[in-house]
Amino acid sequence: MLYKSNQDLPAEIRTRFSEACQDIYRAAFNSAIHWYGEAPKAHQVALSAVKMQSIMHKTVFL
Repeated sequence: MLYKSNQDLPAEIRTRFSEACQDIYRAAFNSAIHWYGEAPKAHQVALSAVKMQSIMHKTVFL
């Protein structure tokens, strides 16, 4: 399951993260789903990507 736009993301992700973080999540998830083939693992990778990007840019990660 690939996410073509941020509107396709789960409601939890859309309400939890800013638009920029949603873009990062979507890109990381789509890449990870190709690599691992498992949605739970892709979700973990995507959350880690958002967290790392937030740390690098000193933004708030909720």
